[in-house]
Amino acid sequence: MIRTVPETGSTNADLLARIAAGERIPEGDWLVADRQTSGRGRQGHVWFDGAGNFMGSTVVHLGAHDPAAPGLSFVAALAVYETVLPHIAQPHDLMLKWPNDVLARGAKLCGLLLEREGDSAVVGIGVNLVSAPQIEGVRTCSLADFGPAPSRDAFAADLAVSFDRELGRWRQFGLEPLLNRWRAAAHPPGTSLRVRGADGTAVSGTFDGLEPDGALRLRLEDGTIRPIHAGDVLLEG
Repeated sequence: MIRTVPETGSTNADLLARIAAGERIPEGDWLVADRQTSGRGRQGHVWFDGAGNFMGSTVVHLGAHDPAAPGLSFVAALAVYETVLPHIAQPHDLMLKWPNDVLARGAKLCGLLLEREGDSAVVGIGVNLVSAPQIEGVRTCSLADFGPAPSRDAFAADLAVSFDRELGRWRQFGLEPLLNRWRAAAHPPGTSLRVRGADGTAVSGTFDGLEPDGALRLRLEDGTIRPIHAGDVLLEG
């Protein structure tokens, strides 16, 4: 079920509060807002509020036999990628950037934020359908830049189906097949990257694939590999 509201602070915050209050929100339910006044991204970034864009959240209840929860980042990224792909004339224009950004011709098209409340994970997704924010130092785009953009409600319905499918694959087959698909859609090995941590420090290197748990393998200038588990990744060059 997809429930829409005209305005809220944050769809993620709303679902987290309902879970914390003891409500059992069914998997497959989505909360979608026409407008968010306090949307958030990773590491405290502002989540763009553009009319006509998709802004919504859903819940995954983590079971004892599920793969490790951080893998949901790749579930969400692939769900968005597969939903966006039919709206891009040239498939090679679309690319995934670690951990879960979807880029079109190198510009940021979406943002994802995963948050935890007990044994439940709230997955927040924002996709620029008709307009894109102006972010200093970051190229952004919308689907409208590549052709007719889908309506928000049609996109929401397609995304809900795609997310459910990827979630089922994750539970049935584990993380490895998803990582293989993610690699196939991502920037190639050897791509120059700059990773900025939450404390503001940055390190540069080249993309050397993924660890089995999904961590980024960053090859430093001296040839050593540094696993990256969190941080903002910028493509260089």
